Amino acid sequence: MTEDLKQDDGKRPRTLFGSIVIDTKPFQIPAFRRLWTSGAVTAIGSQLTAVAVPKQIYDLTGSSGYVGLTGAAALLPLLVFGLWGGAIADAMDRRKLLLITNTGVAATSILLWAQAFLQFRSVWVVLGLLAVNQAFFAVNMPTRSAMVARLVPTGQIPSAVALNTTMMHFGAVLGPLAAAAMMPFIGLSTLYLLDAVALTLAVWAVWRLPAMAPSAEASGKAGLSDIWDGLRYLVTQKILLASFLLDLIAMIAGMPRALFPEMAEKTFGDPVGGGIALGLLYAAIPIGSFVCGLGSGWLGNVRRQGAVTAIAVAAWGASVIGFGMSSTITVAVFFLILGGAADFISMVMRGAIMQTATTDHMRGRLQGVFTVVVAGGPRVADLTHGWTAAIAGTTVAATGGGVLVVVLTLVSVVALPAFWRYRVSAAETVVR
Repeated sequence: MTEDLKQDDGKRPRTLFGSIVIDTKPFQIPAFRRLWTSGAVTAIGSQLTAVAVPKQIYDLTGSSGYVGLTGAAALLPLLVFGLWGGAIADAMDRRKLLLITNTGVAATSILLWAQAFLQFRSVWVVLGLLAVNQAFFAVNMPTRSAMVARLVPTGQIPSAVALNTTMMHFGAVLGPLAAAAMMPFIGLSTLYLLDAVALTLAVWAVWRLPAMAPSAEASGKAGLSDIWDGLRYLVTQKILLASFLLDLIAMIAGMPRALFPEMAEKTFGDPVGGGIALGLLYAAIPIGSFVCGLGSGWLGNVRRQGAVTAIAVAAWGASVIGFGMSSTITVAVFFLILGGAADFISMVMRGAIMQTATTDHMRGRLQGVFTVVVAGGPRVADLTHGWTAAIAGTTVAATGGGVLVVVLTLVSVVALPAFWRYRVSAAETVVR
């Protein structure tokens, strides 16, 4: 454990107000505070690019099908480097690896700015740079996530996960709204540049983190056999497998973001150059997650984490159904906000299980699989939703996806009753 860790078992009595409002005790640990700060800066900046890439591709092609190709371009790097990056995070100093990957993401953002500023007007250049960006991201995320349990006491892990998740969604709220507001005035290329500046600032916060050498049990290698060892370990953890399955269902079948550029213009009346509806659509899910995060103190006391996760995933699917059937931007945003709240609860429950149910020398590899699921699932959804919309329309793509989430969640609960019954003790998470 790092010297920055304050010894706190997380069991101090909390007031009624404190049991509702987000728990900030992990901020008392300087190293966690620095890790969180670097993530906050990155989260806000990266969302500018998350809006700029699909918008640029839609402007170049006028097709949601091409927007869906962003999912295909990002999926392979996420699959390969998510798994490999987790193994690397177990084999080398995690602070050093975080520095390398943060720098790589910033460099690709600069290149995205250059191609837009120079008006290359090539979809394939944008998709290629996106693929490189996602390769660095795929290593960065499991590394960052695997550091949390080394920085905070076990009793504070759910609170630390909630803080990280709330921060991520705050960035996802502010970023799209800022992008929509600034795009008509500063142009799309400048959004990429602002992202690069934010990511460069985040490198400084990472630099000030303590060294985090591999655990004594680590092999010191990051080859295929080490990746395979992580996957074999996961297979023995049935509750973790079930949580991954539910997340795949939610993200692949239910994430409608590839539809946002087309729906903003054709359904909700945005001008061709971009407008507020696009920003609201991208920001709505994170708004729901962020608001839920502010009142997430109760999540640390949840014992039936399996049941709560399943209910949250089904609620996400129901919200997507409502979004797909919406004819006004107000109603659409309302349902996406509800979906964001449900997604936040699911993420915190799954993240808490991941942090506490995995030994440290396997934590990077399991977080790598987690990154593949969390980040790769929506990329598959981009592809399937984009081409479904191109063939059958956005209403069918969104509503049908939500229905599929609800049905598959019910099937999973029936097929995996142990996950529904899964409980944790008051002191720690134990896979049963």
